[in-house]
Amino acid sequence: MTLLTCTVRLRDCHGRNGSKKSLRNSTTLRNSHQPWLQPPGKKSFIPFQANCSKPLYNTKLNQPFKNIVYHKCRHSSLIPYSNPPHPSPSTPPSDPPNPRSPHPTPSPLQPPATSLPEPPLWLFRLTACLLLTGQVIIKVLRGRIHWRNTAEQIRATGPGTLGVAALTAAFVGMVFTIQFVREFAKLGLTRAVGGVLALALARELTPVVLAVVTAGRVGSSFAAELGTMQVSEQMDSLRVLRSDPVDYLVTPRALACALAGPALNVMCFTAGIGASVVMAKWVYGIPPMVILDSVRKALTPYDVIVSMTKSLVFGIIIAMISCSWGFTTSGGARGVGAATTSAVVCSLVVVFAADLVLSFVFFQGRGDALRQLK
Repeated sequence: MTLLTCTVRLRDCHGRNGSKKSLRNSTTLRNSHQPWLQPPGKKSFIPFQANCSKPLYNTKLNQPFKNIVYHKCRHSSLIPYSNPPHPSPSTPPSDPPNPRSPHPTPSPLQPPATSLPEPPLWLFRLTACLLLTGQVIIKVLRGRIHWRNTAEQIRATGPGTLGVAALTAAFVGMVFTIQFVREFAKLGLTRAVGGVLALALARELTPVVLAVVTAGRVGSSFAAELGTMQVSEQMDSLRVLRSDPVDYLVTPRALACALAGPALNVMCFTAGIGASVVMAKWVYGIPPMVILDSVRKALTPYDVIVSMTKSLVFGIIIAMISCSWGFTTSGGARGVGAATTSAVVCSLVVVFAADLVLSFVFFQGRGDALRQLK
């Protein structure tokens, strides 16, 4: 059907002329299934033309036209008008709909179907993250764990992150040693430097620094890998092979981050304390035994357990956010890059928020650790 543009008077099926109407399509409507609407001795079509400035379903038509347009459109034939004065160059021609087709072509005279608004992307991904976390918990409790993939992910997460995380913790320990020793020496509290450093590293610095390194190295890798698999339809291939992507891809990564986090925490804490001892001896001449004795008096097993618990929680958060962002990736290579960046940023924000909550829960009311150093 060719869509045209013009304005003439409307003539109904009884031959009466109507006022000018603004219609969408310039066509001739031939009614082949309502002979009772055809005037005797007239042709079996109802000609009309229109200006396409307004849709047809918003105009005021008389009852015969309403019956045709609203109720019998699928049983009517549309043919182009014979003498169009102003053809529309932008609209391509289309074939008339076949009334016998099992899937008839929707008529342009029908009003467009209303669609529900799509939810924002952040809400969609947050919901996917919560649902994915619930699925992983259920599968772990039921013992549906792919141990081979879990071992491979632990090997990639643990040793691959240890070097960068330990080096970062060592630099952080040396920087804080410079700041603390300079200030504590003025107050005559040099023997308390080791205890303060140990508490700062165990309670806050080591878990947070390890989480930042894990999000930048491991989380980005998870999001990019799963996002690439999603846009290349490899996830659908796994489902066709009757393999659950959550069992095969997500659960091993979540377990790897949860198990590797506490072990990396202890190693990074050791690297930070060792670097602090070296810096205190090399720059300020403080004997190593003074620092280590202060650490022994101030640090308790409770602090170490809480520090490892924080690393475990942070590892799970990073793994679940990165995997869910990868599962909801779309848009090709550009979408993979955007999802990877968004996964790292969101992981860090949630980690800092979780650190605030955990610190308030575990350390509220505990302020007597430095009394042992007097």
